[in-house]
Amino acid sequence: MNSSKWIWRSVSILSVFSTLLLLAGFVYAVKDIQYPQPANGLPAKVGSPEKGTGKANPAAKKELKFAVIGDSLAKGTGDNSGMGFARRTIKELTTADGRKASLLNNLGINGLTTTGLLPKLEERGTKYVLGEADVILLSIGGNDLFQGADLASKGIAGTSATAKGQELDPEDLLKGLPKASTQLKTILERIRAINPDALIVYVGLYNPFGDIEELQVPGNQAVAKWNEAALETINKNRNMMLVPTFDIFQHHLDRYLSSDHFHPNGDGYQQIAVRIVQAIR
Repeated sequence: MNSSKWIWRSVSILSVFSTLLLLAGFVYAVKDIQYPQPANGLPAKVGSPEKGTGKANPAAKKELKFAVIGDSLAKGTGDNSGMGFARRTIKELTTADGRKASLLNNLGINGLTTTGLLPKLEERGTKYVLGEADVILLSIGGNDLFQGADLASKGIAGTSATAKGQELDPEDLLKGLPKASTQLKTILERIRAINPDALIVYVGLYNPFGDIEELQVPGNQAVAKWNEAALETINKNRNMMLVPTFDIFQHHLDRYLSSDHFHPNGDGYQQIAVRIVQAIR
């Protein structure tokens, strides 16, 4: 009889002990799910950013400072109002989004190529402007491909399509592409080094001679390869993007090009500005 009582008592104690052990394991499991511990046993930092995530998009700020650099498109040549895509972008942001935006400086230079821009990036004034910006708008490459607006437009007004085609040899369009695209990569990387946190917006190229039979296909090919080369660098960097413009002008050159048949007119720059605003919102 006493032996039987002892057995039942032992079973009861073991049952209670097992229940407590299971309960403790359950509590520990719940705690581990809610507060996971790293492998080294040190407490994890709740809400700490993962390595390599970088800072948030600077364009999300309520107040944005813009800097513009590059060629004649950056400067706004061809726009009778003088606004170009830079000031039009700022106007779109302030009127449509109600955000505050300002232009620190427009460093655009007519006829500038990638070769000419590289040393400009080492000037103290240029580095100061770029370093202070939240958003950097860059336009460069059109003169590299099309041998400069002045040269390209010599045969435009008052001549036949054949004469226009002779002014720019289709085979020459692709000759300078490898070197120029390599320099573009260097430019983008140098701007990023000058300002590690700004949003860099590169304005992609279009073919201003898409309505000239001899230049339509080679011009389209050159522009496509150029933009593709730009994307190879842009896609490897945070806070860097390409805003495409080829489709804007492709079938609307008569509507969006200025009288020199190379630069956008006011409406063309407005289309680019709208595209930029859509990209950085």
